[in-house]
Amino acid sequence: MTFNPIRPVLPCTALVAAMTCLFAPASAAPDAVRTPVSSAAHTAAHTLEAEDFLKTQSVEGPACSADGLWAAYSVTKADRQADALRTEIWMANWAGTEHVRLTAAADGLSQPAFSPDGRYVSYLAQVGVDGKAQLTVLDRRGGEPQALTSVSGEIVEYQWSPDGGRVVLAILPGEETVAEVQSGSAAAARPIVIDRLHFKQDRRGYLTAADRSQLFLLDVKSRALTALTTDARFEDAGPVWSPDGRQIAFLSTRDSDPDRSGKQEIYVIDARAGASARRLASFDAPNHQQLLWTADGNRIVFTVGQPARLAVYAQDQLAVVSVADARMRVLTAAFDRAVSRPVPGRSPGSVEALTEDDRTQYPVSIDLADGTVSPVLVGQRLITDQCSAAGHTFVIAATDTTAPELYALEQGGLRRLSSHNDDFMANLALGAVEDIRFSGADGDEVHGLLTLPVGYQPGTRVPTLLWVHGGPNGQDGHGLDFSSYPLALERQYFAAHGYAVLAVNYHGSSGRGAAFAASIAGDWGNKEVRDLLAAADYAVQRGVADPQRLGIGGWSYGAILTDYIIATDPRFHAAISGAGSANQMSMYGVDQYILEYNNEIGLPWKNEKRWLQISYPFFNADRISTPTFFLGGEKDFDVPIAGGEQMYAALRTLGVPTQLVVYPGQNHLFVRPSYIKDRIARYGAWFDRYLKPAGR
Repeated sequence: MTFNPIRPVLPCTALVAAMTCLFAPASAAPDAVRTPVSSAAHTAAHTLEAEDFLKTQSVEGPACSADGLWAAYSVTKADRQADALRTEIWMANWAGTEHVRLTAAADGLSQPAFSPDGRYVSYLAQVGVDGKAQLTVLDRRGGEPQALTSVSGEIVEYQWSPDGGRVVLAILPGEETVAEVQSGSAAAARPIVIDRLHFKQDRRGYLTAADRSQLFLLDVKSRALTALTTDARFEDAGPVWSPDGRQIAFLSTRDSDPDRSGKQEIYVIDARAGASARRLASFDAPNHQQLLWTADGNRIVFTVGQPARLAVYAQDQLAVVSVADARMRVLTAAFDRAVSRPVPGRSPGSVEALTEDDRTQYPVSIDLADGTVSPVLVGQRLITDQCSAAGHTFVIAATDTTAPELYALEQGGLRRLSSHNDDFMANLALGAVEDIRFSGADGDEVHGLLTLPVGYQPGTRVPTLLWVHGGPNGQDGHGLDFSSYPLALERQYFAAHGYAVLAVNYHGSSGRGAAFAASIAGDWGNKEVRDLLAAADYAVQRGVADPQRLGIGGWSYGAILTDYIIATDPRFHAAISGAGSANQMSMYGVDQYILEYNNEIGLPWKNEKRWLQISYPFFNADRISTPTFFLGGEKDFDVPIAGGEQMYAALRTLGVPTQLVVYPGQNHLFVRPSYIKDRIARYGAWFDRYLKPAGR
């Protein structure tokens, strides 16, 4: 991609000395990319190596200014010297003529937002020796960042009032935190007293009854903090101001125990100390929640999930509730796809949201009167986040060959605004990605992606991997991902090293409707296994896969399915099981899914047969002959490392070639760059060892 020479158009706003201001030409053609010129040199094409996983930059979380002319967002990248991920806050204007770095790279920067008048950019930043996140503001006219809060607890989220005079904050208690106790950093660590059903959560650690956020009001001018909700028995979160600034809607669960019911409730409360909250709606908790007031202040838009038995497979629907009479209505009941992240619509009486649809994700417009859903932009891409104001929408988008970046969504197309990954992507040789479909379990059509090796010659049989996504509620789609779970980038890494890679949206995946997602409820390792084996058959029959050089692997539920596969079919000559488990009965009370187990699988002491059935990889370990590499994070509470340890012990006992690697201090998703690099290098070495024997 080429760019026109830089020509300044607008003077760079006077900002703190650390900021960077870049420009693009005002005379650029309408289809030109209006974004800073990349410094990438035009060199010979290169393919992905493990080192390249430290060069990507994750672009996330756009927040719009009230006038729709700016978006603030975060950029996270590896700090190799510190061996940590660091985040910067940036902003870009709608015209594409100004692009500003607001902060230096630091740990713990998150949730950028604009004050209503646009004067300030706010964000959460770790301040002081204790590293507590504080609400910080930066005056766009110049000056140093200023912390507006000095709370002893943890600020979880916040939102400005419409007049900019106050901020509502959700804060976890200020007493000695569980994280401090577990790390040993507290001066006098106290015992962790557990008295709730959902008592552990990945990254957060052990949860207690006191580990519930409450709402507070911050006066911006005086910086006085006032409690808005005070009952520590309930967790109050997700606060959103009404358009007139008189009320705040928030999420809580007060009529039942959410740890047992899987319910979520919406409340409204006057924005003053001593006010009482009023419940508007109760519903099954969704995967992703984001409350949105309609412009007239009469209704609140939100997402709803499915009963606890199907919580893992929930395809979120969009709903609306009347503030006056609490009448609730599901808007997208007839639209059989998951929706998320509602934002104000560009047409009156509508909202826009993102929907997952068969290997893609794109925005749709939803009519608030009749629930009609209309696509705003479709295509083979993933749009992963968005914000909207004053008729302008900013999105984060990526394709099979383009990195996630900030774009303006206008006139049915995208106009690129950022270029953080241009240096990384310059002259990067990628494997071609194709849509595939084949007959899977029960004769159902199953869809997926086939990534061919870089430079693949048609008709050549090559070593082939099934690289299985987690979830299972999720999908492999058309877009590179530079997060800490970069499945598409991993597939391209394998393609760069001579492998064809199958990404299969097996039964249980999203993007194909509610029935397809829920088809494996309580019956793990059945339809998914048949789907994956059918994918391998497809690749062999097509003449791409060498049947003597098949491998399989994945992370989380992808690893769980890997264990199922190698205990079912001996044709795979190498396997990688990352953050997986096979003896599911032993996971009860050890991981964070007690609610889901109780409702989907049933109680172990009453449903022993079913628990043994879904644990068959462990209890049939003597059927496994595939050399298997197990790995995971030491502090993973999502799928604890014990799951991999048990399978490693079984295979080691049986004399099957195996290895176990435990990454110290890591949760379910890794955040230490050196470990991310080490992991992908070990993936490649393991597959090469068994699928690329000498002379082949």
